[in-house]
Amino acid sequence: MSMIWAVIRREYVQRVRSKWFIFATVAGPVLMAALIFVPVYFQARSESTDNELVVVDATERLSERVVPRLEEAGYSVRVERWSGSATERLSQQAIDGEFGGFVLLDDETLRTGTASLYTVSRPSSIRLVMMQSLINRSVLESALEVDGVDASGLLEGGELRVEPIDGEQASDSPANLVIGALGSMVLYMVILLWAVAVMRATLEEKTSRIAEIIVSAMKPWHLMLGKIVGVGAVGLTQMFVWGASVAAIVTFALPAIVAARPELAPLERVPELLPGPGTLAIFVAYFLFGFFIFSGMYAAVGAMCNSDEEVQQAQMPVIFLVIAPVLFLSAVVEDPTSTLSVGLSLFPFFSPILMWPRVVAGAAPVWQIALSFVLMFGAVLAVAWLAGRIYKVGMLMTGKRPTLPELARWVREA
Repeated sequence: MSMIWAVIRREYVQRVRSKWFIFATVAGPVLMAALIFVPVYFQARSESTDNELVVVDATERLSERVVPRLEEAGYSVRVERWSGSATERLSQQAIDGEFGGFVLLDDETLRTGTASLYTVSRPSSIRLVMMQSLINRSVLESALEVDGVDASGLLEGGELRVEPIDGEQASDSPANLVIGALGSMVLYMVILLWAVAVMRATLEEKTSRIAEIIVSAMKPWHLMLGKIVGVGAVGLTQMFVWGASVAAIVTFALPAIVAARPELAPLERVPELLPGPGTLAIFVAYFLFGFFIFSGMYAAVGAMCNSDEEVQQAQMPVIFLVIAPVLFLSAVVEDPTSTLSVGLSLFPFFSPILMWPRVVAGAAPVWQIALSFVLMFGAVLAVAWLAGRIYKVGMLMTGKRPTLPELARWVREA
């Protein structure tokens, strides 16, 4: 056991201290945060710090709807009565710096939704779209306002409630669909990245003949187990740092962004949409099972090859097993309760990627989640048995890459 622990420690420490790991794990989230917040900061700095607006309502019916929405967007608003000299007078006051600008609502606004914004400095594109949207919404509500009609609800698009006869219903929330798809892509990339790292480490030790020295002191499958667990711990460390970074951004940065850009207030709902601790634990479990399945296969590929060229060809069947579930991802996300989705997500080589969106959507019963883990556990044992035998013989074999009959002979004789 101490020998396995020594291999685990070496694989973990060696990779965690590498410049590539530090950049990808630490600098990656920093760069992502910079790409998000730096443009917002400079755009906010470029805009006028005076957010006072005047609303001139020539219709005498729109200001009561437009003003509250502008205030929710962060503007300080006051209403002026329409007069023939209002435009010239207010324009001069804006030039003198008394306020940032004024919005003119007239009969054309009632007919077509077209309003006029008089301003000294042009607002950002986001604020212009936001202002145009709230004016159009106010005009439509005013036009649709009839006794007993909920104009606001109609403009939201209404709601089609689904009442399943069989009692089974998946969540069709756009947020759940996005989280499910993004989570599956993260699992795909992280599993592939660190499983390939196991293969590269195996190939490097074999070609440098270090493996011959190591296996003289420990069993080959102990070496393979140490490599897989050590590299897997590195992957978990990276996922933990990324997850903590996302949590910090959501907790501390989002309020600052919304404070600087009130029109982005809908982002405040993001924390409510994120998965809870139990769901995140399932996410980590699927990563671990997927990593153990594919890292064992990649370790066998690295052990039976002698060069990078051979590895590129030999890993194609394994790559197919990793990429295939991604090809079915859209079908599973679109209809997570279909027979196809259930069958694909229960296939142990596809479960780590395809079961996650079904879990997030609430389309996977507890028994299906439990069954997927049982099947993946069986796949881990089968892959470990097969890969261990190939690894045992392949690490000490040199020459041309073995054929399928030779691999079968390795498995029998090992």
